[in-house]
Amino acid sequence: MLNNHGATAVLALSTLATQGCLVHSYDTYEEPVTYTEVVVVESNYAPYVIDAEAGVFWDSWEGDDIWYFDAYVDDPDGPYDIIGVWADVYDECRGGVFVQSFELYPSDDPYVWYSDWLGRSTYLDPFNDCYTVDFIAYDTFEDFGFTTVWALTY
Repeated sequence: MLNNHGATAVLALSTLATQGCLVHSYDTYEEPVTYTEVVVVESNYAPYVIDAEAGVFWDSWEGDDIWYFDAYVDDPDGPYDIIGVWADVYDECRGGVFVQSFELYPSDDPYVWYSDWLGRSTYLDPFNDCYTVDFIAYDTFEDFGFTTVWALTY
């Protein structure tokens, strides 16, 4: 027969023996769920250049010629599908040889892209009336449309 102190010691020993043992019947950790939006493009339509103009004028403030390139573009997928417009200049008097390429920038109107360049920063001659300019619009999926115009010179 155990006395009070002996019973307490047995109880303490049995409590110590059960501490630190933890049994799980199943794992409760779950991987976090992530959702990914999948955009399915059924078709992509090419952008097109509605109208364009290229030319040169004298700017007395700058004391230099200013070359300008303006394009009015659209895309059946919406004007915001267009990611870039370029103007490539060719010299038709020299057999259509490539002269220089100019990047156009969007305006507040999503259909209008433009750029102006100081004459001294280009390889263009303001008196050469043989320049043609290809205006090329590119969309998000790298499809493109273009038109060609003659540059207005002196």
